[in-house]
Amino acid sequence: MLTYFPRFLTVRAIICYLVTLVLVSALFMDYAMPFQFMVFGIVYVIVFFIYTNKLTMKWQRIRPTRFTKKLFTTALIIRLVYVVFIYFYYIEVTGLPHMFHPGDELVYVASGNVWKLHGFDELQRELKFFAFSDRGYIIWLNFIGMLFGTHVLTARIVKCFLDAFSCVLIYNLTKRNFGEAAGRIAAVFCMLIPSKWYYCGITLKETEMAFMVILFVERADLALHSKKISFKNLLLPGVVVLVMFTFRTALAAVMVAALVAAIIFSSGKQLEMWKKILYTAAFAIWMFMTVGVEMVQETQRLWENRTENQSLGYQEKLTRKGSNTFVQYASASTMAPLIFTIPISSMVQIQHQETQMMQNGAFFIKNILSGLTIFALFAMLFSGEWRKHVLPIAVTCGYLVVIVFSVFAHSERFHFPVLAFELMFAAYGVTLLRNKHKRWFIMWSVFICIGVIVWNWIKLRGRGFI
Repeated sequence: MLTYFPRFLTVRAIICYLVTLVLVSALFMDYAMPFQFMVFGIVYVIVFFIYTNKLTMKWQRIRPTRFTKKLFTTALIIRLVYVVFIYFYYIEVTGLPHMFHPGDELVYVASGNVWKLHGFDELQRELKFFAFSDRGYIIWLNFIGMLFGTHVLTARIVKCFLDAFSCVLIYNLTKRNFGEAAGRIAAVFCMLIPSKWYYCGITLKETEMAFMVILFVERADLALHSKKISFKNLLLPGVVVLVMFTFRTALAAVMVAALVAAIIFSSGKQLEMWKKILYTAAFAIWMFMTVGVEMVQETQRLWENRTENQSLGYQEKLTRKGSNTFVQYASASTMAPLIFTIPISSMVQIQHQETQMMQNGAFFIKNILSGLTIFALFAMLFSGEWRKHVLPIAVTCGYLVVIVFSVFAHSERFHFPVLAFELMFAAYGVTLLRNKHKRWFIMWSVFICIGVIVWNWIKLRGRGFI
């Protein structure tokens, strides 16, 4: 069993990225990415793969308590450094300390300062202008503003602490399900994946949502694995679900469904029948007592309109200036086969897609690791081991199914809440690798290289640039 991320994968992944970047830039020379975004991509890919290899080897023998401390401290330092760097970078290139084309971010920043500047009554009036599934984040930003001040960096620094702690939670969850080696690899993946840094550096709600999902799964999984009945361990997941309804209703509904699925389908050796009945009854009573009518109605609307919303969303995208005409072929059936891999890395210059270009390396890392995720999921399916890990599988796959039936299937922002679980499965996949799988990984890398080239051709061809 592999207990670290092997150098073979590191070298092949970096070579694959550099070759892909050169080929895309050469094939579509007139639309090559600006040099600064190439630098972002190269740094992201090299740092992630080299240090994943080095740290998983270097830290594999240290004691679990020391590993946890080093993990949290290192993850926190990386995020704080990135947040400060990206703050000044955005000011330099956009004139504002916000992401390219901030949109929602500016709204959140403005509304997140209302309580501190204008009082609680004004905050209550402000919340009426937001959908129910956005109010939780507005309240959270105002709470941070009251405690630490309204500077844009304060909320982002808090995100750094939450995200660093989420790496520890993933370590605990993965170790409990797949063993110590997989736990450490998953934790390092989460610590070094640039997508997690990125959302710490902007004022959107993705970091908080991802943290809550990880906290929910880790605590609920602990309760399901415990030999003794512990309603205390189920209380926190129940509270987290209620809060999640005020952040993203669809995700909260998936979390509820995933917990029910885990209670019902978990292996009898892991969860005895009388415990299943008791936990199901307790959770049902809790949800009946706490879930409001507004939460239920919004969930019902999302389910009833899922197909219509996707169709209308793609039609609206098609009518926008500069849109990709290939959008007309997008559907759940076309997105589903690649749902663990997308978004595909964007390596060509398209107007108003600076974020996609800046994140091209982060996307590529996920594209490569998704092969390991798929490998691990199939291994659990064919071996029957999936029944021991129903909760994280149900949350991940359930939410991705929701994304498939939305217009956001290729948006990293909407994939992000379950990214950590995909990395967890990828880490388990690493521990299952044998020499015979090397050829398979090379084939997957070639597939990703071709896929990126084709995707960037689609981006340009669909807009009439080539």
